[in-house]
Amino acid sequence: MLGQLIRFGIAGGISTLIYSAVYLPLAYWVFPDLAVAAVPFAFAVAVTAGFFLHSLWSFKGHGTRDNSGKQHAKFVVVQGAGLVLNAAFTWIMADYLHWPDWTPLLPIVTVTPLVTFSLNRQWVFG
Repeated sequence: MLGQLIRFGIAGGISTLIYSAVYLPLAYWVFPDLAVAAVPFAFAVAVTAGFFLHSLWSFKGHGTRDNSGKQHAKFVVVQGAGLVLNAAFTWIMADYLHWPDWTPLLPIVTVTPLVTFSLNRQWVFG
């Protein structure tokens, strides 16, 4: 499991960089008064990359792979939970409390990955 956690962290770091690269410009210049509007766009790009990274590398050799679409659907549900967390952090911190738009990235890169790792390991790729 330690190896999976390390690989998950590296893949998550890559996904986080992708998320940040999409989120920050949108939050600052496209949606300057409603940063939470940038979350779905950033999340969609990051989750696409994340599925391939996690499926082919993070959880490689763990559990089974299902080509029926069930595993993909489970992954989408887990990522949906991550999207809700990210949107909540963003809305509360950037939009409601008016903290700088980058501040939600702190719980987004710490809390959300722990939740999604657990759900992915046990339910999606378990």
